[in-house]
Amino acid sequence: MTNTLTARNTRELHTRAAALLQRLGVESPEPGALSVRTPITGGELATLRPDTVADVDAAVARAADAFLAWRTVPAPQRAAVVRRLAELLVAHKTDLGELVTLEAGKIGPEALGEVQEMIDICEFAIGLSRQLYGRTMPSERPGHRLMETWHPLGVVGVISAFNFPVAVWAWNTALALVCGDTVVWKPSETTPLTALACHSLLRRAARDVGADPEVHQLIQGDATVGERLVDDPRVALVSATGSVRMGGLVAPRVAARFGRCLLELGGNNAAVVTPSADLDLAARGIVFAAAGTAGQRCTTLRRLIVHTDVVGPLLDRLASAYRQLRVGNPLEDGTLVGPLINERSYLAMRDALDRAVADGGELICGGERVEGFGEDAFYVRPAIVRMPAQTAVVREETFAPILYVLTYQELDAAIAIHNDVPQGLSSAIFTQNQREAERFLAADGSDCGIANVNIGTSGAEIGGAFGGEKQTGGGRESGSDSWKSYMRRATNTVNYSTELPLAQGIRFE
Repeated sequence: MTNTLTARNTRELHTRAAALLQRLGVESPEPGALSVRTPITGGELATLRPDTVADVDAAVARAADAFLAWRTVPAPQRAAVVRRLAELLVAHKTDLGELVTLEAGKIGPEALGEVQEMIDICEFAIGLSRQLYGRTMPSERPGHRLMETWHPLGVVGVISAFNFPVAVWAWNTALALVCGDTVVWKPSETTPLTALACHSLLRRAARDVGADPEVHQLIQGDATVGERLVDDPRVALVSATGSVRMGGLVAPRVAARFGRCLLELGGNNAAVVTPSADLDLAARGIVFAAAGTAGQRCTTLRRLIVHTDVVGPLLDRLASAYRQLRVGNPLEDGTLVGPLINERSYLAMRDALDRAVADGGELICGGERVEGFGEDAFYVRPAIVRMPAQTAVVREETFAPILYVLTYQELDAAIAIHNDVPQGLSSAIFTQNQREAERFLAADGSDCGIANVNIGTSGAEIGGAFGGEKQTGGGRESGSDSWKSYMRRATNTVNYSTELPLAQGIRFE
């Protein structure tokens, strides 16, 4: 495929997508009103029939029925489904990765990395199946034992976004299944084909180990479908990944019916670069974090807060690297930056750059649209803008590759700038000074859920809990003790004596 993409290329991609789906075990989807477009050319890959409100109700009912038996299966046996899913993901890693590229526009290495992340979380969940620990506490009453136990929660609704169309689903689903929950998944309407593939692989995994495939349900469609899932009282937990606006709609609706929410929303991530930083190391970390995935990660680096003594040399390094970034067809080897997902994202980027310049910003490099890929495909050069202050546009999250550069003189001022945004997902500091590093990680340092030293803001490992504070939503997914979000806790008191003393010394005789 050449750099100039045509209608013929779209037909080729359509054929490729159909072949990939077949190899991944998906029968030809029923055509309908849901148009699936590839950001590579802007052309149509397929059409699907969106689910109706009645379809959502039926899917939740099947999941609720399956839960009644699934919750009683021992956790290590539940892990057999996840283990088989991991095996299938290893076998189909290349096919699923290519499908991610076709639908989401990710370059090949990033798409394959996303599938590897799925495999990693499956391995984590398998081990977790033997570690769903409770605790025993000393009772104040003689002859009594006090303990906590954890039990399956119920139906988990998963709402995922286009930028990580398969990994975030796997984070939630692998843990939920091991914890004894069933899952109803509503993927982004932008990436439904990868969802069909994952659904097919998981149900095959369940059948292969003799488990009930109804433990996983898939619903497709627009916001109407998602709203129905959010409002259903049978859905015990809604795990939603997306914009702050979306989270603001979901959270109060779930709370109104006393359900649980796990939110992973916007990020306006920043890195502080101190005078002691290794600038070559910092530049490498910054470029990937800011330009990778065409700036369409929730952990993308969007603000760079640099000490005045090193801002010149660092900007020289960054501008040089940015000018060498190969922007183009993500299916071609050597491409480092693929397309934006759609025109709306491109227009949002242009608007943000115009506002930044109007606020006194200096466009150092990038920002222009790269032509030659068709009028419906939106490729851009990642932009660097030096700003005089943290203006309103800098405090907003624009889901595109724009890096705003600000300066500071005292570390306390840098941390204040860093924290002065509504979002609180990921953060980083580049320094060779231990005091500076520890200050950034302290309680009065970064206010984000993720705080790194000498690495960028993106590329989290599955072993650590993933999520953030403030408008990021406060939820945690993936590793650590995130499994507790998918279970309910019971406090148990066992009286093995012949007496019946009351707590707090109360006598009632």
